[in-house]
Amino acid sequence: MSSILFVFTSCDTNLLGKQTGWYLPEAAHPYYILAPTFTIDFASPKGPNPPVDEGSVQMFKDTESVKFLSDETVQKKLANAKKISEVSAKDYDAIFYVGGHGPVIDLPVDPDNSKLASDFYQAGKITAAVCHGPAALLNAVDAEGKSIFAGKEFTGFSNVEEVQVDAVKAVPFSLEDELQKKGGKYSKAEPWQPKVVVDGHLYTGQNPASAGPLGKTILEAFQK
Repeated sequence: MSSILFVFTSCDTNLLGKQTGWYLPEAAHPYYILAPTFTIDFASPKGPNPPVDEGSVQMFKDTESVKFLSDETVQKKLANAKKISEVSAKDYDAIFYVGGHGPVIDLPVDPDNSKLASDFYQAGKITAAVCHGPAALLNAVDAEGKSIFAGKEFTGFSNVEEVQVDAVKAVPFSLEDELQKKGGKYSKAEPWQPKVVVDGHLYTGQNPASAGPLGKTILEAFQK
């Protein structure tokens, strides 16, 4: 059975001092698409019990999101989440970054995370991220030391969406702007509409609505 590492933020407070974390549906939706076929481990910078964004818990009451919070298997995975510094790309077939505002704050500046993402990418393994998750890949590089976004098509949470949730000042940078500075070719759908972009083994999704479709795209890639 193939294995996927889900990476979560350990950041629980945004730059405005408000509670944040990982975004519930962006973990729940792809998890239940992939779990029947893959072994899935969880990891975060600090390891166990990465914080969920409480706002996302209140906003998303769909079946998968509600189930994710009460699922005993998921609870064990969260409670036993590995530290990023202690995991190896060699042990997994793909990596998936869950979004939320937290990942924009801690993951881009975490050298262990940048190394891990670079190791996955350089090994030719699917390197996937949804919504704000691509921010975690800001400092990931290919074998030549170039950004993994250089010359690549990608998507992620748009500036328009960031304005609509009034969170521009909650994060240290605009995902759309910063990743384009790395040489990436950004594209987006209308706000809150699903969009998935695949370029080589870089897989990205724009927003919460894209998490399930991104999970399906990963699944299909392994079924070929």
